[in-house]
Amino acid sequence: MAIFPQTQAPLQPPCDAAPPRTAGPLRPPALRHIGPNWYASVMGTAIVAGAGAVLPVDVPALRAVITAVWALSAVLLLAVLAARTGHWIHHRDQARAHLLDPAVAPFYGCLPMALMAVGGATLTVGVDVVGARAALAVDVVLFVAGTVTGLAVAVVVPYLMVVRHRPAPGTASPVWLLPLVAPMVSASQGALLVPHLGAGQGREALLLACYAMFGLSLLATLVVLPLVFSRLVHHGPLPLALTPTLFLVLGPLGQSTTAVNQLADVAPGAVAAPYASAFGAFAVLYGVPVLGFALLWLALAAAMVVRAARNGMGFAMTWWAFTFPVGTCVTGAAGLARHTGLDALTWLAGALYVFLVVAWAAAGTRTVPGVLSGALTAAPGPPRPATARTR
Repeated sequence: MAIFPQTQAPLQPPCDAAPPRTAGPLRPPALRHIGPNWYASVMGTAIVAGAGAVLPVDVPALRAVITAVWALSAVLLLAVLAARTGHWIHHRDQARAHLLDPAVAPFYGCLPMALMAVGGATLTVGVDVVGARAALAVDVVLFVAGTVTGLAVAVVVPYLMVVRHRPAPGTASPVWLLPLVAPMVSASQGALLVPHLGAGQGREALLLACYAMFGLSLLATLVVLPLVFSRLVHHGPLPLALTPTLFLVLGPLGQSTTAVNQLADVAPGAVAAPYASAFGAFAVLYGVPVLGFALLWLALAAAMVVRAARNGMGFAMTWWAFTFPVGTCVTGAAGLARHTGLDALTWLAGALYVFLVVAWAAAGTRTVPGVLSGALTAAPGPPRPATARTR
């Protein structure tokens, strides 16, 4: 079994445990290597639409553009869901191998986040196309499915890491955060549904459940993040293909800032006045310091990516790590700009959104040819070794 950070690129599944028995139409060979990592492309596309909807600046024709991007994310979600279903039906041995491989299992956290990212974008952007009633119905279904799946993954993957994976010391990876961020996405996306519930117990229960999932994800992140930084300090930079995964650390930081701000927006209609105002204050008191740390990590991760590029880092599916985590920082900065009125935060949200769009375009334009040529759906080759420290 491969140990993830030292040898295996996380967005490319490991070598097969066993070759397919047949390659006929009943067992499509192209589906054998479609791992859960492919949901990252759905997340990265949906966040471009979702973040554009809350951007605190008026950009001509932006609404039309993000509506098209939302439609694309919905199509991608259906396509990846179909491919993953075929993967489980025709290549069940490989699917089990993914669950038992520490390089791939954490990517099961991408499924619930993809569901909720598309659902939230449907309610905020797709409503212009499908109408309010249909958009709400779609979001409810995807939110419930994503939340249930996300909570299950947040338990199952760490359980497997303890009892089956047993990763070696010093092999912690930013990818380990993926199963833990899904409940935080539920916290922020649940805020969109709070106003749609009738006043009373149901609305208050959903609000407080979202805060509970915020705490679940935050505390779990605080457990894993020191392991990731310790691995970097004591064992040097990640292998070239894995370097973009450093951006995954921005996910829980930006998403938690987004969650507290969106929940503060809907708290006055769900809980009594003292708590509602406290939630509003907490959004700023928590969000500003965490966003500051996110910018620090963004600078560190960008420097490591520049270093890796100079050493020959080529395209890999890990480039999708540049999208969704940065998008959560956009929505977090936009929420803080809304609550503080600071122009500096408005400019920050706009600058991060430009970075997000460029990163999404770069990852997308390299992914499409790889899919059409079959290079990204073929069996992975031997991984490149980790780069050595240099003085």
